[in-house]
Amino acid sequence: MATTLTKPETLVGKSIRRTEDPRLITGTAVYLDDIKVPGMHHAAIVRSQHGAARIKSINTQAALARPGVVAVFTGADIKDLGPVPCASSLPGLRVPHHHLLAQDRVYYVGHPIAVVVATDRYLAADAADLVEVDYEPTQAVADPEKALAPGAPAVHPQWPDNVAFTFHQEGGDTAQAFRDAEIVMKQRITSQRLIPTSIETRGVVAEWRPGEKSMTMYSSTQIPHLMRTLVAGILGMPENHLRVITPEVGGGFGSKLNVYAEEALMCFIAKRIGKPVKWVESRRENFQCTIHGRGHVDYYELAAKRDGTMLGLKLKLIQDLGAYHQLLTPAIPTLSVLMMPGLYKFKSITADIIGVFTNCVPTDAYRGAGRPEATHGIERMVDILAAELKMDPVEIRLKNFVGKDEFPYATTTGLMYDSGNYAAPLHKALAEVDYAAQRKEQEQAREAGKLMGIGISTYGEICAIGPSAAMPAGGWESATVKIEPTGKVTVLTGCSPHGQGEETTFAQVVADELGVDLNDVLVVHGDTSVVQYGIGTFGSRGTAVGGAALFYALQELKAKIRKFGVMLLGTEDVSLVGGSCVDQQTGKSVSFGEMAVAAYHAKTLPPNTQPGLVATHFWEPPNFTFPFGAHIVVTEVDRDTGRIQIRRYVAVDDCGKIINPLLVAGQVHGGVAQGLGQALWEEAVYDDNGQLVTGELTDYALPKAAFMPFIESSHTETPSPVNPLGVKGVGEAGTIGCSPAVVNSVVDALSTLGVRHIDMPLTPEKIWKLIQAGQAGVPSGSPATGGRA
Repeated sequence: MATTLTKPETLVGKSIRRTEDPRLITGTAVYLDDIKVPGMHHAAIVRSQHGAARIKSINTQAALARPGVVAVFTGADIKDLGPVPCASSLPGLRVPHHHLLAQDRVYYVGHPIAVVVATDRYLAADAADLVEVDYEPTQAVADPEKALAPGAPAVHPQWPDNVAFTFHQEGGDTAQAFRDAEIVMKQRITSQRLIPTSIETRGVVAEWRPGEKSMTMYSSTQIPHLMRTLVAGILGMPENHLRVITPEVGGGFGSKLNVYAEEALMCFIAKRIGKPVKWVESRRENFQCTIHGRGHVDYYELAAKRDGTMLGLKLKLIQDLGAYHQLLTPAIPTLSVLMMPGLYKFKSITADIIGVFTNCVPTDAYRGAGRPEATHGIERMVDILAAELKMDPVEIRLKNFVGKDEFPYATTTGLMYDSGNYAAPLHKALAEVDYAAQRKEQEQAREAGKLMGIGISTYGEICAIGPSAAMPAGGWESATVKIEPTGKVTVLTGCSPHGQGEETTFAQVVADELGVDLNDVLVVHGDTSVVQYGIGTFGSRGTAVGGAALFYALQELKAKIRKFGVMLLGTEDVSLVGGSCVDQQTGKSVSFGEMAVAAYHAKTLPPNTQPGLVATHFWEPPNFTFPFGAHIVVTEVDRDTGRIQIRRYVAVDDCGKIINPLLVAGQVHGGVAQGLGQALWEEAVYDDNGQLVTGELTDYALPKAAFMPFIESSHTETPSPVNPLGVKGVGEAGTIGCSPAVVNSVVDALSTLGVRHIDMPLTPEKIWKLIQAGQAGVPSGSPATGGRA
């Protein structure tokens, strides 16, 4: 019969609470350490106490004699297994063969040496303390610049020095740009080592099923399918006999975008002892053995005219790689080079990267992965130039921005910026903070002897990682959409969200495209035996790439749904409205449930149509996407203590089309929190012997909730032409925009004392010393051209 169907409310663009949240906040979500398998044993790992040493002998007898201990494994047991994989490839790259367990020597504190397996985790930990390792300590080097010095101890003796690779990139004519320059600013800028510190540490559960000759591995990872491929390769087992399941992930930030020794080790042990095995990292292990982020020492030179026109940029980038390569270790600094021009249209750059081995845990992707370092560098250099020229930092940025009518814009580093209007978020941020009033208040504060600063950061980033040609293991993503026989909708996504909210945003897209209720959509991910192969979640790619795959799968499914609607209604003049197919002439309709029954019972099928209502799409992006934005920070510095108070934090971000504003705000807030951590408090510190001094939360200063300022967050929207949703990505934006805005603000506050640059973190002690030196007229660091560092 004829019915009148109302088109449901559009959900894309609406602030909808995450459908994932109830299980998370009620404690009913299942994390890795919640997994219990019958007969499960527990592993504890014996790790190196030295930054560099030869292993003379290992005595496991006392450990094996302990009640409950079933096995102890050392390097001799696993020497025939594959190494920890490095997917990055650069010309001349030196790749040490990093065994799952140390062989004859160790080269960082935390290097795994042996594994004790027992019936109880505490028995395993106690027995691990009884494993006796006889070391012959050797000289370590933990500072990348010291590691480059002639005569420095070699981290890997098979090579004469600690240079893992060099990488050169240039564009335009840098020599001519510097000849044409009327002013050249130089500055050494560091981006210190950081520890990702997700609330959940890493962990693995491995279960071998001898009858099926199959392995099931639970892993807290961002890349379940790639994990399966790579771990199977290490073990030498068929990939289709290994199932990887990713339960709830309690934070990753890039640190779980990796394959570590422990995943393969636990699978190897489970097979050897014939029992399931669990290993969960302690917080100290997490700090010592999970990758660190950043670790840059950068030397910048910026050429410009005296009217503020920027002409060219030179960069010498020294990357602290750590002791060996994790999955993407060598690739991360190359992302810094790609984004070194920022939002500015100068056409000449020269960059030289030196990747350096040190006796430290490896660096790899950490929220932003190379882009925060690039943004911090160029935004500091712009402010240093503005200060030297006595120009307003707003004016110099507007003068050098790529214009909104110049997109798509080819950069001198080989990228094609997709779309942008860089002045728009800056103007909006200036209006929200009332910039003119803030400058006037600053004048008054300085007259009163107060130290007030205003800092600006205008950032761009490379997201939707990325086209397969630019990736070591593919940059596409996959999605399957199924209408079940009852009419409910199931989405299988190759992404592996772990806080980004795709269970909600993907359901919003499906609800709009199919006209179904949001609560009728289930989004499934993270099980390699259920979900088709996917690449994973990192580089702000979840919605920009995975969401695009979903969109195209939906279009294919809608075409099939229409065929069933045409068959059941007996007319070609049909449309999809509110979860039904409607005859446009008569108003008659058939619901998705009715079409699903017809599709699955298959008594009659439309011509050339298979049973079922399922569509799968693998989408290859033609380009990256390039979000951008402006952050403004107003600070006041206490002269007596060096303490920094953030009075205003204004963030205006442009991440393309916004699917869920509430979730975007959450991503920005989280990103800013981590950016503030780097700017003000966090630093991984090693001593000269390679000992991690900041190896516990008592020594590593994470920002607490009480430290956070109120974040005034808003947006502009410039859709991306790269994908059909117009989205760009926002997971790393807050981190990228934050640190230069904070540092620029504090340097501005101290500029009356002759301070021109400060390296992060801006601890009260460091700031207090600069204030005392400035008040005494004492030089306070290596100078930038025309000023004091």
